Amino acid sequence: MQDDSAEQSDSRRDDAGPGPGQARRRQDALDAVVGVLDLEAIEVNIFRGATPDENRIRVFGGQVAGQALVAAARTVERGTVHSLHAYFLRPGDPKIPILYEVDRIRDGRSFTTRRVIAIQHGRAIFQLAASFHGAEDGYQHFDPMPAAPDPETLPVRAGAAGAALDIRYVTAGPLGRTEPLPPTHRVWMRANGALPDDPVLHTCLLTYASDLTLLDTTLLPHGTSVLDPGIMMASLDHAMWFHGPFRADEWLLYDQHTPAATGARGLATGRVFTRDGRLVASVVQEGLIRRVG
Repeated sequence: MQDDSAEQSDSRRDDAGPGPGQARRRQDALDAVVGVLDLEAIEVNIFRGATPDENRIRVFGGQVAGQALVAAARTVERGTVHSLHAYFLRPGDPKIPILYEVDRIRDGRSFTTRRVIAIQHGRAIFQLAASFHGAEDGYQHFDPMPAAPDPETLPVRAGAAGAALDIRYVTAGPLGRTEPLPPTHRVWMRANGALPDDPVLHTCLLTYASDLTLLDTTLLPHGTSVLDPGIMMASLDHAMWFHGPFRADEWLLYDQHTPAATGARGLATGRVFTRDGRLVASVVQEGLIRRVG
């Protein structure tokens, strides 16, 4: 993290446009995440996913969810994902690959359903159910997008030049929270580079990104954050609904809210809007927020 003056300095450099070296670092970081989402098919309905060589004690939950959705999509011939429901069962081991076994539950005329189990050390660490739907005409209505400043006017995070995702906080970030805050959290986010025109990849990358800031929202009313060493946090379950097309390499506003926390668990909801105001995804997550020490 960095202080406000450093953030403002980074913001001015971003407005002027990244230099060739900075742009290359951003694209390389994004390409590395895209590579992580590109699974290896090792048998019919079985895929293997790698984990980045990072100093983590467990695999990032958004990575497992994104890889599982890729595995499901690789077995679907028509339609796009409209919903997913997932449970995080055990911490993932970052030192070994993850196997994804796909169960082809149903192939219908309009809807296709897949179940995916992620396996390490012979045990399930994650399970996903995903439903795919062919395009149809029908009624439409959407929540309006909440007001937010343009992302270009907001500070750039420290290290963003080498990060796969550019995340800009509209509301208070994790650094420096000292008092209870309103239960709403908003960030602008986008892939930190260019992506190919593959809607499955854009959906999987949003699934990956949706886990980054959502659980932290549950700590806002308590005046603390994910940086508090006295709190143990972990995603327990995660659900998403996709309402329309979008690009993950264009700005998306992630509007997050926490309605409740109880019994060492916190619940958070999210809405994802394109910059022109279309609601393209809804998210719900419950996570562990246990006091330790």
